[in-house]
Amino acid sequence: MSAIMPARGKGRPRSFDRDKALQKALEVFWTRGYGSSTVAELCAAIGINPPSLYAAFGNKDALFLEALQHYETTYWAIPWQALADEADLRRGMERFLFAAAAILSSRDVPCGCLVVQNSGSVSPDSDEVRDALRLLREASKAGFHQRLDRARAEGDLPPDADIDALAATFAAVLQGMSAQARDGAPREDLERIARASLAMLPLPVESQRH
Repeated sequence: MSAIMPARGKGRPRSFDRDKALQKALEVFWTRGYGSSTVAELCAAIGINPPSLYAAFGNKDALFLEALQHYETTYWAIPWQALADEADLRRGMERFLFAAAAILSSRDVPCGCLVVQNSGSVSPDSDEVRDALRLLREASKAGFHQRLDRARAEGDLPPDADIDALAATFAAVLQGMSAQARDGAPREDLERIARASLAMLPLPVESQRH
């Protein structure tokens, strides 16, 4: 956790917790969407005035990008690391997707994935935001691809497994779970989707012989 000490100015607090400010901003972006969120709403949520927001974060785009990184670190770093650490592919994928179901359906925060729901709400002139969202979508697919590639090398998948298609498919499953959560699907329904998607993983050659 870090803190910043902004220069003094009218309406500007002597200090504030940057992580808490990012969480407040994140919740506005998560609920309202990047395009619909206003500087006034962000300032009200954080508890600062516009000059303080610009002094601390730069502008709305810069604040969103920092909130986006805070989102990825806070909510998704542990599930992705758990997937990488789990020796068995199917157990690892199940743990990851069940963790995703819990995150996406949590009533403590806005439902759905911040990346997915904001992908269509960025104005054409916000290139940096649009690129950041695209890179994060690609990173999810790359994360699945890396784990599936390792599983194929370790014999957890057959040698002819199409890991390109599998990685893209599981990335689509994750996006679909986000959309379902946004529409009010409970955690149990998302877990059912997760469990069903695991059937797409082809069995190792040795398992197919028994």
